Amino acid sequence: MTGQGLEPDDVLETRGAVSDPVAAVSDALVEIRGLSFRRGERVIFEDLDLDIRRGAVTAVMGPSGTGKTTLLKLITGQLHPDAGTILVDGRDVTRLDRAELYRLRRRMGMLFQSGALLTDLSVFDNVAYPLREHTNLSASMVRKLVLLKLEAVGLRGARDLMPSELSGGMARRVALARAIALDPMMILYDEPFTGQDPISMGMLMALIRQLNDASGLTSILVSHDVRETASIADYLYVIFEGRVVAQGTPDALAADRSEWVRQFMDGLPDGPVHFHYPAPELAEDLLTGRRR
Repeated sequence: MTGQGLEPDDVLETRGAVSDPVAAVSDALVEIRGLSFRRGERVIFEDLDLDIRRGAVTAVMGPSGTGKTTLLKLITGQLHPDAGTILVDGRDVTRLDRAELYRLRRRMGMLFQSGALLTDLSVFDNVAYPLREHTNLSASMVRKLVLLKLEAVGLRGARDLMPSELSGGMARRVALARAIALDPMMILYDEPFTGQDPISMGMLMALIRQLNDASGLTSILVSHDVRETASIADYLYVIFEGRVVAQGTPDALAADRSEWVRQFMDGLPDGPVHFHYPAPELAEDLLTGRRR
């Protein structure tokens, strides 16, 4: 699937800092410029530039531990960057006070990696929770909206079940219904395919694409599942060591012959990404006798 309005020849491929994050696209819902973030001495992001286009499914991929989930937390204001700006619908998340940030978050849906359903509430009440917390809608209107959201994910008939009675795929779909309960402008998906069987994964892939297109959403999908993600995304970013190392449509990245991109996209064991976490030489470590 190629990006909407983007052809591979128009896509900027780069390593290091990105001077024009999404070629020929100016209508960005999320604009990140010069983002830097550290955890202690460890650099997570350094001078990162990245745009999320309105109405598109944009995927952020990379090996485990490269800060993909951290990026979602920065976009939603759960974490504060050391430097840089994060504009969401024209508002700088880093400068909002708590009340303004909470108002902005109500326009974002989040599908957590674990689903994060409230275990003591039924499927119906899980989806109704954000409506009851953030609106003054009548009980009858809440009921109608909940049933519509559950119908959208194919689980209206499961509304009286408890989370413990759901399969992993069903729980993820209930979490998706809850994420769209307030009709957000944007949904952030944190590793949505993790731990899913092939059928559940196929359902989630179709739902993400269909909901995005039917509801006019903007979707940010964080994943390291290359094939599944590329099949539904309009645009891909690959990040490593704090920077964007490649970007483009799925077709463009499939044609990219750089060593780094090929190792990640094809799942090759040998390449620029090393299996071992940085450490002293094994012989040195064994012989020093140091204790922790």
